[in-house]
Amino acid sequence: MEPHPRADTHTAPPAPQPGEAAPEPGEVAPEPGEVAPRTPPSRPSSPGSGRSRAGEVAGSGGSDEVPGGAAEGLRLPGGGAACPVPAEGGRGEAQRPRGQPEHAPEAQSDRLRFLDLAARRIAQGVDLDETLRGLYDAAVPAFADAVLVHLREPLAAGEGRPAEPLVLRLHSFAQGPEGVVSAASAGGAGPVRLTVSGAFAELLLGRRPVFGDVPEIEAVVSELLEPVAGVSATGAPGRRLIIVPLYGRRHLLGTVALVRAAGRPVFVADDLLVAAQLATHTALGVEASVPSGQEASAADALQLRMLPSSLPETTGVRLASRYLPAAETSQGGGDWYDAIPLPGNRVALVVGDVMGHSMTSAAMMGQLRTTVQTLARLDLPPEEVLYHLDEQAQRLGSEHMATCLYAIYDPISQRLLVADAGHPPPVLLHPDGSGEVLQVPPGAPIGVGGVPFETWELPAPTGGTLLLYTDGLVESRNRDVLTGMELLRGRLEAVAARVAPPPLDMLCDAVLTLADPDARDDDVALLAARFDGFAPLNVAYWFLSPQPQTAGRARQLTRRALHRWGLGSMLDAAELMVSEVVTNAVRYASRPIALRLLRTDVLRCEVGDDSPQVPRMRRAQAGDEGGRGLFLVDQLALRWGATMLSTGKVVWFEQEIPEEYRQHRQEGPEAV
Repeated sequence: MEPHPRADTHTAPPAPQPGEAAPEPGEVAPEPGEVAPRTPPSRPSSPGSGRSRAGEVAGSGGSDEVPGGAAEGLRLPGGGAACPVPAEGGRGEAQRPRGQPEHAPEAQSDRLRFLDLAARRIAQGVDLDETLRGLYDAAVPAFADAVLVHLREPLAAGEGRPAEPLVLRLHSFAQGPEGVVSAASAGGAGPVRLTVSGAFAELLLGRRPVFGDVPEIEAVVSELLEPVAGVSATGAPGRRLIIVPLYGRRHLLGTVALVRAAGRPVFVADDLLVAAQLATHTALGVEASVPSGQEASAADALQLRMLPSSLPETTGVRLASRYLPAAETSQGGGDWYDAIPLPGNRVALVVGDVMGHSMTSAAMMGQLRTTVQTLARLDLPPEEVLYHLDEQAQRLGSEHMATCLYAIYDPISQRLLVADAGHPPPVLLHPDGSGEVLQVPPGAPIGVGGVPFETWELPAPTGGTLLLYTDGLVESRNRDVLTGMELLRGRLEAVAARVAPPPLDMLCDAVLTLADPDARDDDVALLAARFDGFAPLNVAYWFLSPQPQTAGRARQLTRRALHRWGLGSMLDAAELMVSEVVTNAVRYASRPIALRLLRTDVLRCEVGDDSPQVPRMRRAQAGDEGGRGLFLVDQLALRWGATMLSTGKVVWFEQEIPEEYRQHRQEGPEAV
């Protein structure tokens, strides 16, 4: 077995004989007359690599496949001893009784094979849970009848200073002949709290495994073993218990408790070294699952920087959002949300999730979000946006995939267009307080390639609330997605039953309580949209043929609409700007142009045509007959712009409505 890179072994190996090479740190000393295998020292795994190098440490050149149990087919002498007796004893470590014979070479070989296969099993884990699952598979029942892992809370990342005082919380445990693994109950007892000056804390910081009969741990044994059935009722476990510190390269990560039942031989001194080896390989995997402090901070900062700093204020819909970072043991992911204004007072609602938790995921999220914003401003249908987003993800050449949900809300038609790329469906809270998980068929995730997307049209009732979210809200270690979505729907209905309609901020805060802080490994992005709609009496809409007299017709229609809305004081400027914009559209259009007036807190005019040529303001010379129209619009309008569409363009401008007319508008003037 190749040695572990740590040099601070728990006991000193026997001194080499003259002319004999000293064993590497952590290497098992040969028995008399036996030739020790020479293996080069391993290199430590890099922090944040996502996988423990324990398999490389223990590698023997054989297959990487591990049987169902790490010790399958092995008979461990004495019920599990796997290493020679230490040369020097420590506190709680038993010396070999005089007269006890040395282990036979066959027994030593069995122990080495056990640790080799155990290391391989543990090294297969790519995250925290899988690493601990490997420990349980290796140790139960071959070495112990129950194994409990308590982790420090919070786990220190990288070079960060561990939190004080020292706090341990049960993560999971395995027991029984089948080694059934149980996660710690989120609603169970609080963590075992230990002060730095406590005897048990000092023992753990000493990095040595100990039996359960040492005085330093008598006060905490019952709390450590409480979840294991039948152990607390048998009295003090004594030599049937080993406590091993989980010590990484820099910090104490937690503890491993190994327990044997009453019908099995007690642990002996050699078993302390077996337990230490198991804990060392496990600590490598646990530490690798926690990102380095510098990388985690950079990824979190990048993630937050790329999220919207504020949401747009658009007529017909109110918006609220939340972002909840992952737990401290996880790195920032690639969750994002966005709201993008579109022509005609429509708004695009977007939520997405890049798979993985790293700086690469955060950077990928920023690229995809920028791509969605560009595609949205082309006013493409939702399925086209996802199609081009999928193409862009493949061009980026990243192995990361993403899920995305893209919706367009039209407050005038009160309809919703939705396309889904492998994302959890949105939840709609109806005006009557009932919740509904929208049945939007999900497509393939972004990055798969070659898969079509579909757009579904749904009613968007005025007063309803649409909730878009990422899977971190509804899924955790203790809950599947379907269960989480039903809990989310029930939470929305409960909030609406107390306050109707519930304020968006209250609704978002109530929803976030679903995310279990103890079992949450993913970040959460949340976007809520309240549909206010757009009253038909505030809209005037016409289609006009592109003819020379069309500009005059547009002025007449504008004059009529403004008189009916009681906005006669704005008439002169509005007529002039409408005439200039329509004249420009008639010059290039080949199909009927659209003229639409919208009355909100401002008067908005939109002129659409089928020409892709976007007008640009220029400085006209003294002898030029044209070139002054957009200059006049720029001087008279509150703001103006042009938006390219897949079918042409829309040129728009806005005028500020005087305060007294806004009050008059709220009283309900005559419709156009």
